[in-house]
Amino acid sequence: MRKPTIQDVARRAGVGVGTVSRVLNNHVAVKGVTRETVLKAIADLEYTPNPHARRIAGGKSYTISVLLPVLTTEFYTRLLDGLEAAFQEARYDVAIFPLLDRSRLERYLGSHTLAYQADGLVMATYNLTTLFHERRMRTQQPTVLVDAHADNVDCAYMDNVTGGRLAGEYASSLPGALYAIWVETELDQLFSTRVFEDRRSGFLEATQRAGRGVRGEFISSFDTLAARNTAASLLDEIRATPGGLPATVFASADLLAGALLDEAHLRGLKVGEDLRIIGFDDQPWAAARGLTTLHQPVESMGYEAAQLLLSRLNGHRGPPRARRFEPTLICRETA
Repeated sequence: MRKPTIQDVARRAGVGVGTVSRVLNNHVAVKGVTRETVLKAIADLEYTPNPHARRIAGGKSYTISVLLPVLTTEFYTRLLDGLEAAFQEARYDVAIFPLLDRSRLERYLGSHTLAYQADGLVMATYNLTTLFHERRMRTQQPTVLVDAHADNVDCAYMDNVTGGRLAGEYASSLPGALYAIWVETELDQLFSTRVFEDRRSGFLEATQRAGRGVRGEFISSFDTLAARNTAASLLDEIRATPGGLPATVFASADLLAGALLDEAHLRGLKVGEDLRIIGFDDQPWAAARGLTTLHQPVESMGYEAAQLLLSRLNGHRGPPRARRFEPTLICRETA
C-alpha cells in the first residue's frame, strides 16, 4: 500500500492542501472546527508528514534548540517534558544543548553551531540574552527564557522569592535553630541567575520578620557527592553546638534535602523530631520519603514557555511577555 499524502488528507477533510499545511504547522489562522476535521483525517489515514519535504517547503528547520545547564537532575528532566509536550504538538523537533561547563559554552558561542541554526531558542535558568548585545551570539531567531525572568524577552518563571518566603514562614514556626543550604555552580560565576538568590532573599525576609535568626548557611553544587558532604558538615556543626537539637533545615533543592535525609538516617536522628527538613521542588520521590517541600509546577512552566515561543514563530510581534508561576508548600512527615 502506498503511504497517504497531504493531498489525500485534504480530500478526506474537504479542504485545501494549504489548510492542512497550516494545521500541521499549528498556525493560528485555522478555525477550531476545521482544525479538528483535518486532525481526524490525519488520524484516520495514519498520515505522517515527510519532515524533509516539510523543511524544504517551509524554508524552516522545524527544530527548537534548548540550552540547559545540566541534563542529570530531575528538575531539568521534568522541564524538558513540559517543553517537548508543547513542541511535539506543534510538530517541532527539540535539540538539547547542555552547557555543563565554561569550555562547552565557549564552543557554542565561538562557532555557528546547530544551536543557533534552529527556528527558535529556549534558555533554561541562565539568561544569556546579554550576549546578543555583545555580538557573541550571532542569531536572530525568537528566544524564550524558562526558569528565569527578564524584561527584554518572553519568559516563564517561578516566583522563587515567594517560595523562599513560604519556607521561611513555616520554618520560623518550628522549634530549634534554623539552618539553610543553598546551591551554587560554576555557571553561576559566568552568568546571572536569580533562582537561589531569590529563594534566599524570601527565606531571610520571612525569618527576620518572625524575629528568628539563621544560625548557619551552607553551599553545595548540584552533585550527589557534594550534597552528601555538605549535609555531613551541617550535621557535624549541629552536633558540635550545645543544645543543637532540635533544628530545622531549609534545603533549597530536593536533591540537597534527599542527601540530608540519608545522612540523618545514617546517624540515627529522628527526622521530624530531632531534625526537621524542608525541601524545594517536590520531585516525584518526595512524597514517598515524606519530604515537606515547596511544590513547583515545573512541567506547566516548560509547556507555557514553549507556547510563548511558538506564538512568536507563528507571527506574534508584541512586546515581551512574562508568565509567573508560584510554588506551594506541601507539609509531610519531615517537618
